[in-house]
Amino acid sequence: MKMRKELWFGFSIMALVVLSAIVLLLGVENITNGHLGLLMLSLVVVAIMLGFPTAFTLMGMGMIFTWLAYERDTTRTLDLMVQSAYKSMTNDVLIAIPLFVFMGYLVERANLIEKLFKSMHLAMARVPGSLAVATLVTCTVFATATGIVGAVVTLMGLLALPTMLRAGYSTSMAAGAITAGGCLGILIPPSVLLILYGATAGVSVVQLYAGAFFPGLMLAGLYVGYVILMAKIKPAWAPPLSAAERQVALPPLTRELPATAQQYAPMRLLTALKGQRNAQVPTGYLLRQLAVVVLPGMLFLLLAASSWQAVTTPKVQEQFEIQPIGMESGSSSSSGTGLAEPPIEGGLQEPPTEGGLQEPPGSESSAPVAATAPAEPETGSNAPGVPAASQAETQPAPTWWWIGFALLGTCTALFYLFLSFARLEIFKMLLGSFFPLVVLILTVLGSIVFGLATPTEAAAMGALGGFVLAAAYKRLSIDVVKESVYLTAKTSAMVCWLFVGSAIFSAAFALLGGQELIERWVLSMNLSKIEFMILSQVVIFLLGWPLEWTEIIVIFMPIFIPLLNHFGVDPLFFGLLVALNLQTAFLSPPVAMSAFYLKGVAPPSVTLNQIFVGMMPFMGIQILAIVLLYIWPQIGLWLPQLLYK
Repeated sequence: MKMRKELWFGFSIMALVVLSAIVLLLGVENITNGHLGLLMLSLVVVAIMLGFPTAFTLMGMGMIFTWLAYERDTTRTLDLMVQSAYKSMTNDVLIAIPLFVFMGYLVERANLIEKLFKSMHLAMARVPGSLAVATLVTCTVFATATGIVGAVVTLMGLLALPTMLRAGYSTSMAAGAITAGGCLGILIPPSVLLILYGATAGVSVVQLYAGAFFPGLMLAGLYVGYVILMAKIKPAWAPPLSAAERQVALPPLTRELPATAQQYAPMRLLTALKGQRNAQVPTGYLLRQLAVVVLPGMLFLLLAASSWQAVTTPKVQEQFEIQPIGMESGSSSSSGTGLAEPPIEGGLQEPPTEGGLQEPPGSESSAPVAATAPAEPETGSNAPGVPAASQAETQPAPTWWWIGFALLGTCTALFYLFLSFARLEIFKMLLGSFFPLVVLILTVLGSIVFGLATPTEAAAMGALGGFVLAAAYKRLSIDVVKESVYLTAKTSAMVCWLFVGSAIFSAAFALLGGQELIERWVLSMNLSKIEFMILSQVVIFLLGWPLEWTEIIVIFMPIFIPLLNHFGVDPLFFGLLVALNLQTAFLSPPVAMSAFYLKGVAPPSVTLNQIFVGMMPFMGIQILAIVLLYIWPQIGLWLPQLLYK
C-alpha cells in the first residue's frame, strides 16, 4: 500500500510539472476558456490521484474555474453551484441507493456466505476445479445480493482462500477467482453503478437492469468456464477433491431408517412411509423429507402454469374513437360513433350555408340512417371500448418460453433421477442458504423489470427482505442494525456528494467550452461508429487503472454521452459496455482495489504479485465479454426489447 501511494504521488507530481510547462509554453494570454476546461479536467484527475476526496475536489475545481469563466463574478458562481446541487438533490433515482446499500449490509451480516459456500462446495464436488467454481458462484450470488465489492472479497478471502490453499490450489488461481467473482456485484443488478449511470446519462434504470442481467451472467459463466478448462489442462492448479472431502454426513434419523448416502431417496422414503422402517423414526419426519423431495416438482409445475397463462394471453389493447373538441355538430353526428351528444334544442345553431351544395330532396331522412349505420358498437371488432383482440382467446407461446422450460424441465427430471440421500442433504443445505438469497434477488429484480415497482420501491422491498433474512438466521440485533445504518449513511453520503460534485464540475466544464472542444476534436478525426466505440472503451479501460468506477462515471461519462447521438450509439447499449469495462477498475494493477482487499486478509505467504498474476486472465475474460457483447448486442438488448417494446 505504501509503495502504491509513493508511485502515484510521483506520477502526480510529474503530471503537474507537465501541465505547468504547457501553460508556460502557451502563455497565459493565449489560453481560451476551452483550454481552461481541459486544464480543470487534468487538475481534477491529478488531485484525485494525490489522494484528495473526489467529491470535494470536483466541487472545488468547478467553483474556481466557474469563477474564472464568469470573469470573477462571485454571485453568478454561487448561483450555478446552488442550482447544480439542487438539481442533484431532486433526482428521484438516487433514493434507491441508500436502500440497496442497506439491504446489502444486512444480508452481509446475516452470515449467509459461510453456509452458501459450504453447500456450493458440496453440490459441485464432482466438477473440475470445484472449489474455485463454488467460489465464483458464491461470489456471484452474494455480490448480487450485497453489491459491496470490498465486503464480498474480504469475506471470501477469509473463508475460501485458506480452503483452496489447503486443497493444493495454485495461489494465483485461488486469488483470481475470489477477486474476479467479488467484482461482479457492480455489474449484475441491483447495481449502484447502473443507478449512477442512469442518473448521469438520463437512461431508464429499469431498462439498464434488464439489459445488464444476461451480460452479467455471461461474464460469470466465462469465469466458470475458464476455471473448469484450466482444471482440466493444469490439474496441479486445481486438484480434484478426495472421496473423504466429498462425503456428506446424513442426519441420525435418516441413518436409523436405515439408509445409506448413495441410496435412492424417493423410493426409500415411500417404502419407509408404508411401514418398512425402524420404529424410532416418526412419521412426521418422513413427511417432512418427502415434502422437500416434491418441492422442486411443485415449483416447476406452478411456474410453468403461471408463465404459460402470461405468455399465451394476448395483450388487451382498447381502442376508443375520441370526439374532437370543437367539432361541428353536423360532422360529429355524422361520424356514427354513438359518442356525440345530440344537439340541444334551443341552443345556438350554425346558420345555413348559402349557395353551397345541397342534398337532394328526400335525403334528410336517409342521411341520419346512413350516418349511424356503421355504429353497432356491441358486435364490431373495432368498436369503442371493446378489446381489439377479444376474439382471440390465446396466442402461441414464444420460442424462448419453450426453450427455457425445456431446459428447466430437463434439470428437474435429472434432479429426481439421481436423487440420493446425500444429494437430498445438499439440496436441503441449498434451501437454507442459496435459495433465500436467490428469492430475494429475483423478487427485487422481477418487481423492477416487469414494471410492478419502481427501483426505489423495489429497493425498499429489498431492505425489508434483508431484515427478514437477518431475523430468520437469528443475526438481527440492535448492534447489527446500528452498524448497518451507519455504514449505509456513510456510503450514501459519499455517493450523493459525489453526484453533487459531478453536477457542479459538469456545469463548469460545459460553461468553459471544454465539452465543445472535445467534441470538435473527436469529430475532426472522422471516426466511424466502430472506431469511436473502440476509442471510448480503450479510454475507459485505461482510466480504470488510476481511477475507481465512481470517478469515471461522474467525471467522464458526461463527456462521452453527448457524442453518442452523433455516432448513432444507443445510450443503453453504451452503458452496458461501460459497466462491463468498469470491472477493470477493480482488477487492473497497480490500483486494483480488490487485490488490496484480499491482501489485507490473506496469509503472509500470499504476495501482492501473486494476486496480480491471478487477476490477469480474468481481466482478459472481461475484454472478451466486451467483444462478445459488441458483436452480439442482443445479449444485452433482447430482454429490454422484449419487456418494453
